[in-house]
Amino acid sequence: MMGHQKTVQDQLFYSFHLDDHVPQSHLLRAIDRVLDFSDLPSQLAGHYSHTGRPSVPPELMIRILIIGYCYGIRSERRLCEEVHLNLAYRWFCRLGLEDPVPEHSTFSKNRHGRFRESGIFRWLFESVVQRCMDAGLVQGEGFAVDASLIAANANAQQSVPGDELGEAWKGVPANRSRAVREYLEALDEAAPEESAPKRISLTDPQSRWIAMRGNPAIFAYSTNYLVDIAKGIILDVEATPAYRPAEVESTRRMIERVERQFALKPQRLIGDTAYGAAPMLAWLVEKKGIAPHVPVWDKSERNDGTFSRKDFVWEAELDAYRCPAGHPLRSDWRSFRKPRTRVTQEETIIYRSSQSHCQDCSSKPQCCPNTPIRKIARSVHETARDVARQIASTQEYQRSYRERKKVEILFAHLKRILRLDRLRLRGLSGATDEFTLAATAQNLRRLAKFVAQSAPTPGEGVPI
Repeated sequence: MMGHQKTVQDQLFYSFHLDDHVPQSHLLRAIDRVLDFSDLPSQLAGHYSHTGRPSVPPELMIRILIIGYCYGIRSERRLCEEVHLNLAYRWFCRLGLEDPVPEHSTFSKNRHGRFRESGIFRWLFESVVQRCMDAGLVQGEGFAVDASLIAANANAQQSVPGDELGEAWKGVPANRSRAVREYLEALDEAAPEESAPKRISLTDPQSRWIAMRGNPAIFAYSTNYLVDIAKGIILDVEATPAYRPAEVESTRRMIERVERQFALKPQRLIGDTAYGAAPMLAWLVEKKGIAPHVPVWDKSERNDGTFSRKDFVWEAELDAYRCPAGHPLRSDWRSFRKPRTRVTQEETIIYRSSQSHCQDCSSKPQCCPNTPIRKIARSVHETARDVARQIASTQEYQRSYRERKKVEILFAHLKRILRLDRLRLRGLSGATDEFTLAATAQNLRRLAKFVAQSAPTPGEGVPI
């Protein structure tokens, strides 16, 4: 006989405990064991009034945000609905069955106000990194760095060419959006770029118009990760416009910040060719004493059958190159009354051969068939570049090349599992908040998995 569900609840009183209905193997149980909010009140004390009505507890809001970033719930409105319905979420947030969930607008109010002013998201990220270090997940021997593009919350239709921005904003009310105000305030402090952006968004002008190979152009930001390659823990994260020099410069800031905050400095840094520019290599080798496991950014390689720069021998004692035919290339053929550094704006020194040597040389068709003499531009940081080239020929470099994939795995996890492939907040500060919280969630998931494996509990364990 088919059974029928009763519509009237016979039992009047219930004995219900949330803790009994959350599995011991649940991810949030493991995360709850590694979280420590004991210092949170002191971090936010100066940003709350001592009088008036009690506010929504900041720990509750941060716990809700952690759920959202751990489970890829991008909408704060939907996040509040999920916390209202999901028993495990209520348990993690210390909410009873009858306790109300904060309004979604509360998050926007606090995020753009006291949370951002106090830097609480950075504090949370660094406290989780410290917990990872205490658990032995960080070795500090090798760091890997990389950047990934995340689409900005900006419509390509609401944009203008870079040289028409002033005209486009004429007549716009003084109370522009927060992202636009941040952009205008940062204009005087921003470092000059090599070239003006092709297009600028009117809704998020700090984002960068960029096109990847095979994909349409978009406005985007870059999330930059500095990762300890032992267990893939993110040691630092920084948001930058999708602009290569800004990404490279952020690497210096992250390395120095990690050294200052955690007293960690790696023996080697792993990166791709984008980080192989001469100034960056010189900073790593000469200033920080870090071995650059990075391909050298070198435009001197030729594939037309003529000699490349590697075919010329550098003679440091003579300050000259020696060509395959045995003739010198020097930078001081001509003497000047006033001494000159001979350093160009690109921080290179030009070494030239003698025309008398080249015109009768049998190797000229392979050396400089279309010019009277051969020139070689040598960077003032060439010593550091030679160090990187030497490292690239070792077995340790091949191992580093394989380990660099750990950063790419984190970016894939960020976009596919945590669903952060497009930002919701605008402006560089909004991108910073989202990237910092997402990196915190990734570290928490790895730390929770490690803790769950170290202390076996009933169930199947915690997935990452």
